[in-house]
Amino acid sequence: MRITLRQLAVFIAVADAGSTTAAAGRVALSQSATSAALNELEAVLEARLFDRVGTRLVLNDTGRGLLPQARAVLDGAAGIERDFGIAVDARDAAAPSLLRVGASTTIGNYLLPTLIADWRRARPDAQVDVAIANTAAVAAAVARMEVDIGLIEGPCHEPELLARPWREEELVICAAPSHPLLAGDPARKLDVAALRQAAWLLREPGSGTREAVEQALQPHLHQLREGLRFGGTEAIKQAAVEGLGLTCLSLFAVRDLIALGRLVRVRTTLPRLARRFWLVHHRRKQFSRGLAAFVDFCEQG
Repeated sequence: MRITLRQLAVFIAVADAGSTTAAAGRVALSQSATSAALNELEAVLEARLFDRVGTRLVLNDTGRGLLPQARAVLDGAAGIERDFGIAVDARDAAAPSLLRVGASTTIGNYLLPTLIADWRRARPDAQVDVAIANTAAVAAAVARMEVDIGLIEGPCHEPELLARPWREEELVICAAPSHPLLAGDPARKLDVAALRQAAWLLREPGSGTREAVEQALQPHLHQLREGLRFGGTEAIKQAAVEGLGLTCLSLFAVRDLIALGRLVRVRTTLPRLARRFWLVHHRRKQFSRGLAAFVDFCEQG
């Protein structure tokens, strides 16, 4: 076999760091040895993996295609070492493995902190690194193997990922108590005609919340009249408090403001609205014992 794990490790380090100089410290090599390893890999593959832009190395199309495969190979090798207790030195042997978790916004802000706290109580030495973004960005990070698993709140459109149903959550329509459609009565029930007239506060395209809301409401309303668009749930909540429109969000996300009376849960003639959360991972992902235990913990919680 002409490709070595060291070459792949160097390739990944350069892709992450943007230069052989910055990557050298990550792989414990000199800058010249790092450059040599990268040149050897490109020679074996007979392909350039980076575009040279000044002093920076930027992945080209070929490099972007190779990156998830390289991560999968190194991830599998690292998993074998962990499972058999092989470590580079005593510090590595004693250190708990780091779990990298991607979470879409609602999950990352409202569910994951409690979940990780419970996990850490059961395993005080556990290390978890969390990246929060919208569903599309999290799925893309899992596809590139930048994170081990993703917890997302919308459908997954990445062909390299496997999705497991995780949890169901309730979606609720909310508004300020003073919203004109309520006509001074927070308990007023709105029919489909009133909901079609409303200006809706929505997340950006690519958000799992937006996609779930559209899938939940459009069969009944046919279309949503977008009032304002926001890049985060907290901004939508505050805009709703200010009376700028109706919104449909996770009950997890709005129950604090409902309890304070700053938002009301709008009664409607629609059936109960819900959506599914998903746990996603790359189809070539090698699960370490720690990651498998964490996934089991998530699914049982």
